[in-house]
Amino acid sequence: MQSVNETNEPLVSVVIATFNMGQYLPAAIESVLAQTWKNLEVIVVDDGSTDDTADRLAKFSPIDRVRYVRTENRGQPKAKNLGLTEARGAFIAFCDADDLWHSEKLRVQIPMFSSPDVGVVYSEVAYIDHKGAGINKTRPYSRHSGHITQQLVMKNFIPFGTAVIRRDCIEKNGAFDETLPMGIDWDLWLRYSVDWKFKYSSEITYTYRIWPGQMSNNYRGRYKNAFRILHKFLNLYPDALPATITDRAWADMYISRAMAIASAEKTFAEPLKDILVGLRLAPAYRPAWRSLAKLVLRKV
Repeated sequence: MQSVNETNEPLVSVVIATFNMGQYLPAAIESVLAQTWKNLEVIVVDDGSTDDTADRLAKFSPIDRVRYVRTENRGQPKAKNLGLTEARGAFIAFCDADDLWHSEKLRVQIPMFSSPDVGVVYSEVAYIDHKGAGINKTRPYSRHSGHITQQLVMKNFIPFGTAVIRRDCIEKNGAFDETLPMGIDWDLWLRYSVDWKFKYSSEITYTYRIWPGQMSNNYRGRYKNAFRILHKFLNLYPDALPATITDRAWADMYISRAMAIASAEKTFAEPLKDILVGLRLAPAYRPAWRSLAKLVLRKV
């Protein structure tokens, strides 16, 4: 299925799933084509866009490395999975339609697959606003390499668009869960982490665009799906984690939801209930006590 060019570079398939992102999509495609790693293909899956996406993509039609697949609107998990079925590369990467790759991304990350047990390589990320201006944003979580299930079950610290995956991961552990409307990347990484090592590069290879109204602002929906994903993973892999880590993961979930709601809605009773549940699950978990203090002192 894969092909190798004259420089012996393995083929990398880049999946871009898009819906009504015509204003940003050409720049995303151009950033991928600007790679110093030349043996790649770009698969654009248009999930039923109603804007001018098709017109804006016309200029890429003469480029053999770009394939445009248009479907009815079925949601991002199905769009991404369609891209995976179209992919021919030994490695697969992603770029969201409103984001940008840096030109050395694949040159940095592909050599990190030096061991056959490395399934995913990811990197650091930069941020811009909807107009393209840079945003200084503190890195929210620590990054980890190796067998990362215990760290990953606590927080999804992998910026999705930075990830490059080995095709074998999909064949062994499956593609995106099409029943999940959100959090599909965390679900994928958790499953992959059971059988594969992850590697992290501190180099910035990806730029993430933050704009008003995007799905990531839906914190209640995000946590609803996060609870579902954690429950699913622990049911599928009941022996993957020690009980203390499982309890702490559940505690962190309740506490994180509590602080998100307290910060966004300035409420007290509902966040307090979540924090108390977290403390019952993991009484020695310090972040729970810190969150309780912040809530009581109204510092959120």
